[in-house]
Amino acid sequence: MHPQSPLQHNFPLQSLNTFGIAASASAYVRVQSLEQLRATLADPALAAMPRLLLGGGSNILLTGNYAGLVLHLALAGREVLGGDASHHHVRASAGENWHGFVQWTLSRGLGGLENLSLIPGTVGAAPIQNIGAYGAEVADLFHSLTVLDSATGQIRTMDKAACRFGYRDSVFKQAEGRSLIIVDVTFALPRAWQPNLRYAELAQELAGQGQAAPTAQQVADAVIAIRRRKLPDPAVVGNAGSFFKNPLVSAEQCAALLEQFPALVHHRQADGSEKLAAGWLIDQCGWKGRSMGAAGVYPKQALVLVNNGGATGAEVVRLAQAIQADVQARYGVRLEPEPVFV
Repeated sequence: MHPQSPLQHNFPLQSLNTFGIAASASAYVRVQSLEQLRATLADPALAAMPRLLLGGGSNILLTGNYAGLVLHLALAGREVLGGDASHHHVRASAGENWHGFVQWTLSRGLGGLENLSLIPGTVGAAPIQNIGAYGAEVADLFHSLTVLDSATGQIRTMDKAACRFGYRDSVFKQAEGRSLIIVDVTFALPRAWQPNLRYAELAQELAGQGQAAPTAQQVADAVIAIRRRKLPDPAVVGNAGSFFKNPLVSAEQCAALLEQFPALVHHRQADGSEKLAAGWLIDQCGWKGRSMGAAGVYPKQALVLVNNGGATGAEVVRLAQAIQADVQARYGVRLEPEPVFV
């Protein structure tokens, strides 16, 4: 543990990003309290520097050394707040490990977040990306969050509407949300819990175990088993999970693609648009298991780019651009990266 409130210079970030990219920050502060966060933001020497908020480092790609201040949010704490007639409310601080928090809610008999088990990162980052998997996303179970506005120093609460959640998106990824630092997040978990088995692979996994009426913990265990089979452990192979978003196209574009590619994997959305499977598109272009330099495409899941050892951020960017160019040329679809390039 670092001592309280130290400003550190030329700080190595390799262990703080799940891609395992070697890079350093000009300045670094590990933030463990709201008071410390306020004091750091008020420091005139630091205020002039570019600033990067870092949680679990699972959704960033460091393309080089960071010439600014890294604020590593390590705010800790979780509590059950009670709730209302239909929901239990649980709150966690921004620095809490996401999967640890999900397991903690399940250990208290509170179901709802189990489909989001084993997603890397922190609680504070979860709403920014509106993380989702296996038929659920943060927005489905979200109640509110607390932010510190770094532009004004004000603390305020934001409800679901204010967060403007979309597919892997929120107000925090837009220009008007950039000054907002998430301090804690409150979730509304249903008192009348029902398993969410909309995702076919999850339903099949549980059926294969003979679980006709699974508990929330059994659903979580099934999700964990599927993820471990398909995705590399960042502690073993550097990666940032799914590297590209599943692209959304119009019904017309999807129909035209289906004429040319009848096996195209697509899922109709509520608004009539179609979500294509980015992993399938990449796989069809022959990228699964291929490498460029020390950066590669995971052999079991084409959506995951990996650091095979000593990869630079620039190598990962080159690989991503080559994949984007091939998918664009073959399908006329632009893949958008999920991680933030820094």
